[in-house]
Amino acid sequence: MTKPWGVITHVILCGWFLWCLRFRLRAAIMLFAILGGAIIVGQGVKSWVKERVQEPRPFVVWLEKTHHIPVDEFYTLKRTERGHLVKEQLAGQQNIPVFLRQHWQKETGFAFPSGHTMFAASWALLAVGLLWPRRRTFTIAFLLVWATGVMGSRLLLGMHWPRDLVVATLISWLLVTLATWLAQRICGPLMPPREEAQEIAEREQES
Repeated sequence: MTKPWGVITHVILCGWFLWCLRFRLRAAIMLFAILGGAIIVGQGVKSWVKERVQEPRPFVVWLEKTHHIPVDEFYTLKRTERGHLVKEQLAGQQNIPVFLRQHWQKETGFAFPSGHTMFAASWALLAVGLLWPRRRTFTIAFLLVWATGVMGSRLLLGMHWPRDLVVATLISWLLVTLATWLAQRICGPLMPPREEAQEIAEREQES
């Protein structure tokens, strides 16, 4: 996830999850650590896999076909040199929006798996696993729509292949399954207290 927005988004969502679940202080601290651990481990796995698979991004393959820049040679350059090369090659491409050219200059790493997808999918799946017992349906729906939008944008921007998104989501699901299990074991039951359960039942009857 792009800095600093990834960190800001992570802190905001951690705070929101803690407010929704309303654990006591010790359990809240443990949940904060579990949420952070799930995201950090996911990004670490992403980086590890990228360096070993070394799959080129779709726009890099396009550069090879249209500008005759071999993919292998492109990735032998340092990251800053790749950005300069992309800028130089696309300087006269008026049919490509300026924002997209600038984005390509910054995102010159490997494609598989998608780090943006892993970040967004992890939060959406964490919402399903942790907040569904509290019937926080708006938050769950919002994060699912957001994650879907992130995934779609990565395809449209030429940053990833569909398989990058699928594998990233599967990795996220595995990590979230473990994180949810740890949260239940360490932080306590995810089901709401009796008073809150009654409020949820009343809201569902009204709707």
